[in-house]
Amino acid sequence: MATASFQATDRLALVLGATGGIGGEVARQLREAGWQVRALHRRPGNASAAGDGIDWRQGDAMDRDAVVRAAQGCAVIVHAVNPPGYRRWPQLVLPMLGNTIAAARAAGATVVLPGTVYNYGPDAFGLLREDAPQRPRTRKGAIRVEMERQLQAAATDGVRTIVVRAGDFFGPHLSGNSWFSQGLIEAGKAVRVVKVPGAPGVGHQWAYVPDVARTMVELIAKRSTLPPFSTFHLAGHWDADGTQMAAAISRVAHRHGLKVAQRRFPWPLVYAAAPFVTTMRELLEMRYLWRETLQLDNERLVATLGREPHTPLDAAVEATLAGLGCLGPAVGVAPVLQEK
Repeated sequence: MATASFQATDRLALVLGATGGIGGEVARQLREAGWQVRALHRRPGNASAAGDGIDWRQGDAMDRDAVVRAAQGCAVIVHAVNPPGYRRWPQLVLPMLGNTIAAARAAGATVVLPGTVYNYGPDAFGLLREDAPQRPRTRKGAIRVEMERQLQAAATDGVRTIVVRAGDFFGPHLSGNSWFSQGLIEAGKAVRVVKVPGAPGVGHQWAYVPDVARTMVELIAKRSTLPPFSTFHLAGHWDADGTQMAAAISRVAHRHGLKVAQRRFPWPLVYAAAPFVTTMRELLEMRYLWRETLQLDNERLVATLGREPHTPLDAAVEATLAGLGCLGPAVGVAPVLQEK
């Protein structure tokens, strides 16, 4: 999958956050594309799985020396590490990124970052292009802007970067830090209720993790042809009125013999719990994404790849619900990939 300008010895990648949903999927798809993959974990024996083909190294993303050692000889570093439950972002996010930049500089590697829409404030809402102004009104948004600012500064000093911004992630292995598995449904239980968090008629941007990962792998293959600091928007799945994702969950569940009710998301309970529960406070900070319509324009991505990797909504939802244990026992689903 790599371009002709890269040799086989260049097909070594370090994935930080390989036990997470997006990091794990990128690692798997890189392996399928013929890459060697390393990963960092505090207890690598607990993280490795038989036959995963990943070279697990002991270390922590907060330990610069460990990240630099793990990145030796790597052509790419996928920075998919993220504090769980949105907790301790100010203390952890930027130091971890700084370690990745240092490791990329030492190894001559390209950094690949899964981006978000947190960077943008209401003044940019509507159809978002990559060069839209980034004036967020939240703490996490400001941190995201600073992450990209540091990567862009590093690009002027030889550290190449690819950022793929996408909407809310969902996928078969994503049970944490996910609105789909923690807000709309409950992972690990047969789906009976779908909670709808958005205001009526407000569109919402979703991104199926295997499509995001495939996009990243294909952009990695073209890294020598891209600008030193390259940003791309993934169109993913656009829920134009905020009802289509819930409807897809209901359709899929019905095909598996499950009856599903739709209810409004219990925002009053979140407000009540916020003073005592960190995760609830963090959810409230991002509530504006359910009250405002913002959509990602993928024109640049399509111009670069020729199309956007895209799994049809019902196939993506079915694979996600099956992977999260929400369709009952012994469910096997093979997602269907289409071009978009």
